[in-house]
Amino acid sequence: MALRFTSEQRLDGDDGVLERRFTLGEIPGILWTPSPSPDSAPVSGPGSASVPLVLLGHPPLGLDRMYPRLVARARQAVADGFAAAAVELPGSGERPRWDAVERARADLRRAVEAGGPVGDEIVDALVLPLVDKAVPECRAALDALLELPGIGGPVGYSGGVISIGVRLAAVEPRLAAAVLFAGSFVPRAMFEEARSVTVPLHVLLQWDDEGNDRQAALDLFDAFGSEEKSLHAHMGGHTGVPQSAGEAASRFLTRHLK
Repeated sequence: MALRFTSEQRLDGDDGVLERRFTLGEIPGILWTPSPSPDSAPVSGPGSASVPLVLLGHPPLGLDRMYPRLVARARQAVADGFAAAAVELPGSGERPRWDAVERARADLRRAVEAGGPVGDEIVDALVLPLVDKAVPECRAALDALLELPGIGGPVGYSGGVISIGVRLAAVEPRLAAAVLFAGSFVPRAMFEEARSVTVPLHVLLQWDDEGNDRQAALDLFDAFGSEEKSLHAHMGGHTGVPQSAGEAASRFLTRHLK
């Protein structure tokens, strides 16, 4: 798939971030890179310095809806000396609706509203097709982004859906480290895949996350095969991640990608 840039802007502020929106085939995405000063050579020009790349994971709510949180994480990544990128997930944003996943989301809403447990069949129908489609698209994005001047790897992953991060960490040899956000349903099949993950991991868990099965998140962490893995749990709900958690994740990626 060919990558084509569709817009470019320097973000406001003194952090020197160049934001470029792109399409990879029909998949929208956003790339953030260190921005040169107006009188310097282009960021992607000949002889430009190569920086590692962090792929930002996010829930399937659409890039535009997630933009405020994504751009804050991207600014931090660039400040740490990385490029950062995010791609639109299947069935999200302006991408075509995915009938099977829409039905699974409706089944999930009904189960939650009824106050009963969410069955494995609902979780599988909701998450596994997304993982099967999103991970090859993420790898195609890496293929294209790592061909750009100024971006050279290694590659890190940071964010959720956690099952996408698990699969990517299991199959993508260019991935050097991952920060995984626990906070989404995890199919049972992902626990076996987690055993084959060996890259260093930094896992964030909100202890009182109303939409997350805490015990499943703990069991998934236990299943990871990585020799270096750390679990950072904080009190609070899904959106109550403290600033210190982001700072710790930033230090982790800096240690493993530089």
